[in-house]
Amino acid sequence: MTSDDGGAESIRLHKLLAQSGIASRRKSEELMLAGRVTVDGEVVTRLGTTVDARHAVIRVDGARLPPRSDQVYVAANKPVGTVSTMSDPQGRPTLADLVASRPERLFHVGRLDTDTDGLILLTNHGDLAHRLAHPSYAVDKTYVAQVAGAMRTASLRRLESGIELEDGPAAADTIRVRDTHGGRTLVELTIHEGRNRIVRRMLDAVGHPVQRLTRIGFGSVRLGSMRPGETRDLTRDELGALLDSVDL
Repeated sequence: MTSDDGGAESIRLHKLLAQSGIASRRKSEELMLAGRVTVDGEVVTRLGTTVDARHAVIRVDGARLPPRSDQVYVAANKPVGTVSTMSDPQGRPTLADLVASRPERLFHVGRLDTDTDGLILLTNHGDLAHRLAHPSYAVDKTYVAQVAGAMRTASLRRLESGIELEDGPAAADTIRVRDTHGGRTLVELTIHEGRNRIVRRMLDAVGHPVQRLTRIGFGSVRLGSMRPGETRDLTRDELGALLDSVDL
């Protein structure tokens, strides 16, 4: 279970589970004995087993335990008016302002339009950032849009079945109406594409221009109750699921 890699960090498995917040050392041993812990795809029941904390793929009840790393993974709630860059020649607010107190040099995963608020991820893990943004991995993004008009079932079906945009077809993986009131509709939709302004263009194409757009989910990460401008580190479960989603 150990590695000959110079970057290896050997540690007893039950100790690593305890340090990662999975359970106490005694409970971690019980999890191992019950066959609920795997390392690199193999069930590990031998107490005292040593693993490479930086490279081994460890799972408890199937859930991925992220490897020990010096890299950081941040979720931010980007406010409207903040540009999705780390610097701006026009002097507008940027993502760098949201993480100015952090010592690491971070970069963002993908972009949000300046007039779109919500969840955006920042990290110094280049390979993860590249894969999360690459269309071949089809990572889900979930949005809530306030649109003009009362959206009918026919429009929802069109968005799910696919509509033709100027740069090719686009479809929502899921879409549902949250609320309709006062000539406006609140819809929640999930897509796995990242083309420029694609959500706004899709909704405009079915006759419901977007009045406000917020991203509330990116893969396993959820915006939750984060306030505009607020940042936080990803949880163990969020990061583990993200790594799995892009085969890292």
